[in-house]
Amino acid sequence: MSQAICQMIAQELNVRPEQVTAAVDLIDDGNTVPFIARYRKEATGGLDDTQLRNLDSRLAYLRELEDRRQTILKSIQDQGKLTDQLAKDIHQAESKTRLEDLYLPFKPKRRTKGQIAIEAGLEPLAETLWNHPEHDPEQQASDYVDLEKGIADTKAALDGARAIIMEQIAEDADLLEKIRSYLNRHAELEARVVEGKEREGEKFKDYFSHSEPLNKVPSHRALAMLRGRNEGFLTLTMNADPSQEQGARQSYCETIIADHYGITLSEAPSDGWRKQVISWAWRVKVSMHMETELMGAMKERAEVEAIEVFATNLKDLLMAAPAGPRATLGLDPGLRTGSKIAVVDSTGKVLATDTIYPHPPQNQYDKSAQVVAKLVEKHQVDLIAIGNGTASRETDSFVAELVKRHNLKVQKIMVSEAGASVYSASELAAKEFPDLDVSLRGAVSIARRLQDPLAELVKIDPKSIGVGQYQHDVSQSMLAKRLDAVVEDCVNAVGVDVNTASSALLSRVAGLSSTIAQNIVDYRDQHGRFEARTVLKKVARLGPKAFEQCAGFLRIMGGKNPLDASSVHPEAYPVVKAIAEKNAKKVDALIGDTQFLRGLHAIDYTDEHFGLPTVTDIIKELDKPGRDPRPEFKTATFADGVNTVSDLEPGMVLEGVVSNVANFGAFVDIGVHQDGLVHISALTDRFVSDPRDVVKAGDIVKVKVMEVDVQRKRIGLSMRLTDEPGQDNRSQRAAPANKKQGRTPARSNESSNNAMGGAFAAAFAKAKK
Repeated sequence: MSQAICQMIAQELNVRPEQVTAAVDLIDDGNTVPFIARYRKEATGGLDDTQLRNLDSRLAYLRELEDRRQTILKSIQDQGKLTDQLAKDIHQAESKTRLEDLYLPFKPKRRTKGQIAIEAGLEPLAETLWNHPEHDPEQQASDYVDLEKGIADTKAALDGARAIIMEQIAEDADLLEKIRSYLNRHAELEARVVEGKEREGEKFKDYFSHSEPLNKVPSHRALAMLRGRNEGFLTLTMNADPSQEQGARQSYCETIIADHYGITLSEAPSDGWRKQVISWAWRVKVSMHMETELMGAMKERAEVEAIEVFATNLKDLLMAAPAGPRATLGLDPGLRTGSKIAVVDSTGKVLATDTIYPHPPQNQYDKSAQVVAKLVEKHQVDLIAIGNGTASRETDSFVAELVKRHNLKVQKIMVSEAGASVYSASELAAKEFPDLDVSLRGAVSIARRLQDPLAELVKIDPKSIGVGQYQHDVSQSMLAKRLDAVVEDCVNAVGVDVNTASSALLSRVAGLSSTIAQNIVDYRDQHGRFEARTVLKKVARLGPKAFEQCAGFLRIMGGKNPLDASSVHPEAYPVVKAIAEKNAKKVDALIGDTQFLRGLHAIDYTDEHFGLPTVTDIIKELDKPGRDPRPEFKTATFADGVNTVSDLEPGMVLEGVVSNVANFGAFVDIGVHQDGLVHISALTDRFVSDPRDVVKAGDIVKVKVMEVDVQRKRIGLSMRLTDEPGQDNRSQRAAPANKKQGRTPARSNESSNNAMGGAFAAAFAKAKK
């Protein structure tokens, strides 16, 4: 890696260059981000997984930039046009945009009007008129009329000369940078409805006549407008001069062009021609190029932000508190087709399945209650997990009644079933439960995701979990890469029990491919449980490098070596042995001895292989081995008698679960089949620039109902419990329902942190779509 790239990344991350160099060397050597972040702190100076992910992403961009730089240099050199100054400019280019600007004049392209004019010998005419305005254009052009060269008259000559200069202007990298800078500060994006599409495109109504600064369009609005354009309801254009009166004939960008070339237009003979060249160059060439580029940049920014929203929500969901190894009954609610039941033991093994029909049209209430009660008693069920889809509140009421009637010692919890149907029909589910009906697999997933959300949700494509914002409008490859990184970081932060984990979970462990993960499961099935980490080396295709990467993240509970149940890496076992020997203790006696461990000085056990960060981590791990970084398990209690949107009344204070967080606010499940929206301005009394500073997915919150639109199923909520419905809180307007399944996009038109803007339909964009 070049020193320049190292310096640039170090400056951007605000770390030392040697930290970046070490991290890059480790990445290039095949080490994973979780492994580097956890077990190579000495080398990287303690860079965490977020810094390493950013470093890795930026490194890829800069290396692509460098490869492109070399390709461009070679291309221009092969043309014999590479000057010292041009080479210097290319080497100093810090972005792909600047690099491509410099390459524009030399980029192979189809024959243009300018090139044809040059071939016809009109370049001297163009240079004369452009640089010497005292010459008369008609008189000068008359000398270039030549039928054999296709120049029939003076008009053709002047047109050809104009094409030459226009192309030079459009390919002037320094000029383009000046115009780009101006537009980034002043240009506005204008959205207009396509004539005749007003009714059909009603969902984009907020953008039928909309404009705002192009460089400040929030991601959800940008993606909404782009979707409106893609669906044929909106037109999007760039207004380079929003401060000018409508119909103004000249753009300020034309002044920038004139100033760049030192041209002062007056009454000189060729000034009329020069003015026309500048105007045409801007309107025909540069403005179109800039509009395409800046809208592309807006889309890219919006995609990155939307992907980050999804990634943050996914992390919160994956790191939600697990209920733990407790016997659980999963209920996948339904009406006509019945509610599916699956009972799993503390390890997630399926013990029983059934289908009950407590709701209309069958109304087998008593029979269904008896079935559930018997299953609870027979399998000593501790928890009942109820999916939050169709008929969830009816099922919740049914369970509450039967628990009370039969005096059952169980706890019922509403569980998000997002993605359960995707998992049920997946190849993985079919392999895991070949003899189980597809509909029953969903109930198993619901039960297991209560026991351990992370272990179960890794079986589902992250894009199907439903915590994104305009996820279908962004780069799917970028989205998949980012979400996979989130899943990998979460799995490795928690650690995996190698003797109970599925192949899907194991495949997310650092260093393990899906093939090796399946080989681990196969080995476990053939030889029984793993008793030591070292036995992993016997698994097919799990070589030394893979073992090095994965060993610290795989746990063996109750094995031969107590350290195998911790996050202490096998390579660091000698450190623990040294601590034990120096203090005349056995290794197993060290574990959990808080008073003793907190009296140790990590520096006393460092050597040339293990520095202070590693030894410090080891002592902390010995104090609480295998500690789970996830929070304590808590559940929300939905209000009795509040089952549908029509049951809501303004002023109600309810408990709910944050189901999703978008740039404009948070969606909260209050148990009525529709999520309400707490707008960003109603999250707290203080100014908030990012809703995630206040809430995250999975949080249990209290909200006040501010407005309810039953017909359109929109719920406006506030976390400021002193707000009163009907007051001008601006945050209380009804939010469109965030349906549990099949979410559809809408739009947002809030103008500031304290203003709601247009209808909440605009704000939504169905962030879970």
